[in-house]
Amino acid sequence: MMGNGLTARKSVADILAAGSEGDAQGGLSRSLSAFDLVALGVGATIGAGIFVLTGTAAANYAGPGLTLSFVLGGIACAFVALCYAELAAMVPAPGSTYTYAYATLGELCAWIIGWDLVLEYAMSAATVAVGWSGYARSLLGDAGLHLPPGLTAAPGTALPGGTTAWFDLPAAGIIAVLTLLLVRGNRESTRVNAVMVAIKVAIILAFVGIGAAHVDTGLWSPLVPENTGTFGEFGWSGVLRGAGVVFFAFIGFETVSTAAGETRRPQRDAPIGLLGSLAISTLLYVAVAAVLTGLVPYRALDVPDPIAKAVEVVGLGAFAAGIKLGAILGLTTAALAALYGQARIFYAMARDGLLPPAFARVHPRFRTPATSQVAIGAVTALVAGLFPIDLLGELVSIGTLFAFMVICTAVLVMRRTDPTRPRPFRVPGMPVVPVIGILSCLGLMLGLPGDTWLRLVIWLVLGPAIYFAYGRRAARRRRAGSPEPV
Repeated sequence: MMGNGLTARKSVADILAAGSEGDAQGGLSRSLSAFDLVALGVGATIGAGIFVLTGTAAANYAGPGLTLSFVLGGIACAFVALCYAELAAMVPAPGSTYTYAYATLGELCAWIIGWDLVLEYAMSAATVAVGWSGYARSLLGDAGLHLPPGLTAAPGTALPGGTTAWFDLPAAGIIAVLTLLLVRGNRESTRVNAVMVAIKVAIILAFVGIGAAHVDTGLWSPLVPENTGTFGEFGWSGVLRGAGVVFFAFIGFETVSTAAGETRRPQRDAPIGLLGSLAISTLLYVAVAAVLTGLVPYRALDVPDPIAKAVEVVGLGAFAAGIKLGAILGLTTAALAALYGQARIFYAMARDGLLPPAFARVHPRFRTPATSQVAIGAVTALVAGLFPIDLLGELVSIGTLFAFMVICTAVLVMRRTDPTRPRPFRVPGMPVVPVIGILSCLGLMLGLPGDTWLRLVIWLVLGPAIYFAYGRRAARRRRAGSPEPV
């Protein structure tokens, strides 16, 4: 450990040594393969972005230009993914962006990033759960089953008949079920995840294949609709706004880096998992966006289930049930991966003393951070039940973009501060690639509305307040070897 207090940094050797010691003392299990990581990344990425927000972004911001929005997001992610691959192969430890920030930028920055990652992971899981709730209710309705109206949406949501909802029970319920699955262990959850990923990818490919035969190319003209006079409402600024809004759909590949410390061969598996899952997901997103906007006029896509609507428009209503099932599976795996990633972030922070030690406890049988997982699941379920998807989605996007900028910065810093450290994977084109990654993320952040920026600022101000009230002193005691009360 170098420095003291705000500037304390952990060397890569310290991080790896702590991971080895944790393994010897019954820490997190190393049971995942490169295939598991690709499935985890695709499972996390193909979720609410493709099944819910494609319609919202096309109808309100980008029109048919949504395909360009996904291309922009994919390009930005490609630069970031290369940086992640270098760090994950070099520092295969739980914590991902938080751990890399601790090793390069110091304790305070690490805390801020860890706090920001709550927006990326826990809020992402809540966002996805709200989308899951919409498709699940629709599928149940097709079977003649209906929940009490007050338990179907966030408080204040207007419902047919003049009533309002007060809690989204399905959204909270799926978070609870996935939390229990994750507590049981990595192998169990990754097996379930891999099966669901295979099914939903098959359904998405079927939608693209069947839908492509019915595309009306006239609906793609103009590809970029004329701007309404307001920034972000169509035109090229709308394409940029659309990219920022749907960007949270790309965070799944980053979850792979949080699992690097639980792979059998992290130096090989982490880069494959990161780059492989991003490539597959980006291709699927672009294909779905192109087919979707070629089947339905973009202004009619502002619905909770845009892909199912597109299938019904072309007269394949029977296939709509399959689409809804695929959406439910897709959203389930996305929420699963987000909850998984958040627990690993808290585990790493607690191990460093920045959070109470209970968050670093590993279940003696399942070898998972059970306490952390249950606490995160409880809070996330509450958020999913109380907040609407549009508010949550923009918060996740801006939080993710901020964290990605830190990753690109960390690669630049570590190349200067630890140039001799073995790097099984090296970012090509240094320093151009990380710099372009930073600028790409900043550009997408600038496309998001001012109130989203305000919420990010408030969140990031609240984080350091907690650090100075608790985390700083607790971490200092940890470095000094003093026990902390549980």
